Amino acid sequence: QVQLVESGGGRVQAGGSLRLSCAASGRTFSIYAMGWFRQAPGKEREFVAATDIWSGSNTNYSDSVKGRFTITRDNAKNTVYLQMDSLEPEDTAVYYCAAGSSLIRYQHFGQGTRVTVSS
Repeated sequence: QVQLVESGGGRVQAGGSLRLSCAASGRTFSIYAMGWFRQAPGKEREFVAATDIWSGSNTNYSDSVKGRFTITRDNAKNTVYLQMDSLEPEDTAVYYCAAGSSLIRYQHFGQGTRVTVSS
């Protein structure tokens, strides 16, 4: 099994920044990619960003966050980060860390961390 623990959520004003972290433990050798999803109130969970954890050269972003969010990883620490800049009220959601066998397939999710952006 893989365990994922997120941290770094909170409340920020529009235009501000937050940095989320996610540490993986357990059977981390089975992980190829780690990423972030989010779920806003009353909406379905949606993909935000992902990266392969070995080279970090393969990254994906949703159109809604491209240019504002940056995903990075520390392979030695089995940790992935999401730097969120120029935050908008529409970014308000619970953010979930995910780990999986490919950039489009995720088998493990964390408990989530809440991000609230006020206008």
